Amino acid sequence: MGADEAKGDPEFVREVPDGDTHARDVCRRCGFIHYDNPKIVVGSVVRAGPRILMCRRAIEPRAGFWTLPAGFLELHETPEDGARREAREEANAEIAIAGLLAVYTVPRISQVQLIYQASLVGDVSAGPESLEVALFGFDEIPWGEIAFPSVHWALAHDRAVVDEGALPPFGNPPGETGDRFRAG
Repeated sequence: MGADEAKGDPEFVREVPDGDTHARDVCRRCGFIHYDNPKIVVGSVVRAGPRILMCRRAIEPRAGFWTLPAGFLELHETPEDGARREAREEANAEIAIAGLLAVYTVPRISQVQLIYQASLVGDVSAGPESLEVALFGFDEIPWGEIAFPSVHWALAHDRAVVDEGALPPFGNPPGETGDRFRAG
């Protein structure tokens, strides 16, 4: 018997557990099933009047590109609290959430994104994950420097609500999966 076996360390194998439909990592010793589920991203389109808060990323992926304040939801955190935290971390911004704007899915990277509409409460400045932050009018947004496809979607959906009275929440635009980048 090896040292690992003596300690009872897990010994995972990839198999479909009884009653399941997907292969999972299952411990041969105790039967524990490790579920590797999608990551949840939370963020917001933050408005200060007609202007929208955007952050130039200081970190990968897509460092140097513009995005909305958003990031991974933490354990034991509500999505709304996560969106508020992300605004503080990225833009030193306090926000008031108005409601859910959209739920996007990016299957390639196993993400579900919950994007809120919010308003800015106070001032902003770059946090440790941002090179700079700015408030842009819709026509001033640096469309060619947007970090992720879902940022395009959220900005378009926010505009549809504000300008056209469309009712959220939205989902991915037809045929879009977040696999490709596009300009404006």
